[in-house]
Amino acid sequence: MATKQSVITIREFTAAKQSRLFGLLKQSQFNGQLQLATSSTKWTFEFYMGRLLYVTGGKQSMRRWYRYVKHFCPDLYLEISTLKAELQRLSKIKDDQELSCWEYQLLGLWYSQQKISREQIRKIIESIFVEVFFDVNQSREVMYQVKPENRLSKQLLLVNADTMIYKAKSLWKSWLDAKLGDRSPDLAPLIRHPLELKKRVPEPLYRTLTMMLTGQLTLRDLSVKIDRDIVSLSASLLPHIQQGAIELIELNDLASPLPPPQPIEKSPKGPLIVCVDDSPAICRALEKVLRTADYQIHCVQDPLRAIAVLLSKKPALIFLDLVMPGTNGYELCSQLRRISCFKETPVVILTGNDGMIDRVRARMVGASAFLSKPINPYQVLSVVERQLSKQASVEI
Repeated sequence: MATKQSVITIREFTAAKQSRLFGLLKQSQFNGQLQLATSSTKWTFEFYMGRLLYVTGGKQSMRRWYRYVKHFCPDLYLEISTLKAELQRLSKIKDDQELSCWEYQLLGLWYSQQKISREQIRKIIESIFVEVFFDVNQSREVMYQVKPENRLSKQLLLVNADTMIYKAKSLWKSWLDAKLGDRSPDLAPLIRHPLELKKRVPEPLYRTLTMMLTGQLTLRDLSVKIDRDIVSLSASLLPHIQQGAIELIELNDLASPLPPPQPIEKSPKGPLIVCVDDSPAICRALEKVLRTADYQIHCVQDPLRAIAVLLSKKPALIFLDLVMPGTNGYELCSQLRRISCFKETPVVILTGNDGMIDRVRARMVGASAFLSKPINPYQVLSVVERQLSKQASVEI
C-alpha cells in the first residue's frame, strides 16, 4: 500500500469496507494521500504514519471548513480579505512555496499565534472527518488511489479512522431511519409557499422559519447555527418539504481565499491512445481526461480514415465508437483484428446503449472492453490502466 497504485473501484463502499481500507493503510504506516472519488466528487485524505491528519474536497469544502471554524472559534475574524492576508503571511513563512491544503496550514498558523487551542483544532478536524465519511456513505460506488506524497509537514492532530467511520455510520443510519436517504444535508431549505406553511404551523414557529429558511444556509449550516442535530432538524422539515411548502435547493460553495493554481502546460509522455468517434464532444471529453493523466491522444472523427490513421500511429490502445456514419465499431474492430499489428492491441468499444447483446457481440469481434457514455473520467482511467497493464503482462 506504500506505492502509488492504479485507480481501483469499490462497489457498495460500506463502513466495513471503509474500515478495512483505512486499516490496511494504518498497518503499513502509510505516509501520503488517499484519493476517494465518485463520478462527481473527489476527497483527498492526508496520512501520517497510517493515521489521519486531514481531509479536503467534496462539493462544499470551503463552506464546510468555514462552518466549523466559525462555530468552534467564534472570536476569529473570517472575512475573505482577512483570510487572504493570513495566507499571504503563511506563504512568506514557507518561502513562497505552494500552499498545499491551505485550510489545515491556516489552523496551524493560528495555533502557533495562540489564536486557537489544540482542543478547538480537534473539534474542527473531527467534525470535518465525520461529515466527509457521511458523504462517502451516500456513494454507491467509489474509486480510490493512494499517492505516497507528503504535503503536510506539521501534524496538528492524529485521528483514528475507525472512530470517525463509526460516528459517520451511526449518523448515516439515523439519517436513513428518518426517511432522509434520498436527500443531501448540503441542500438549502427555502420557503416556496409561505401561505401554505403558515396554515400548517403555529405563528411563533412560522416567524422563526421565515427568518431561517431563506435558501442561503444549508441544512448543515442551520444545524450548527442553532445547535440542533442535523437529523432531527431535517426530519422536522420533511413533512413540509413533501407537501411542497418548503423546497431544498442547491447552493454553490463559498469562494476560496486562495485562487486555483494555474495549470502548467506540458506535453504528455504516456502511451498513445487513439479515439475513433464522430462526436466532437466525446473526443474533447476523452482528450481532457487522458491528457490530464499524461497520456498522448489522437482523435479520428472520420471513421473511413480510421484504419489508415491507426496504421500510421500504431497506438497502445484504441477507443471505438459503436455507431458512426458509414460503418460501426463492430466492423472496425473485426477489421483491426485481421491486421497482425493490432491482434493484441486493446480495443475499447464506446456506446450510449449499454445492453447485454451489444456486449456479447463486441466480445465476438475481439473487443477488449466496453465503456458506456456519457464519459466518466474515473471509469475511463480505470479501463485504460487495466487494459494497458494486461497488454504489458502479455508482452512480458
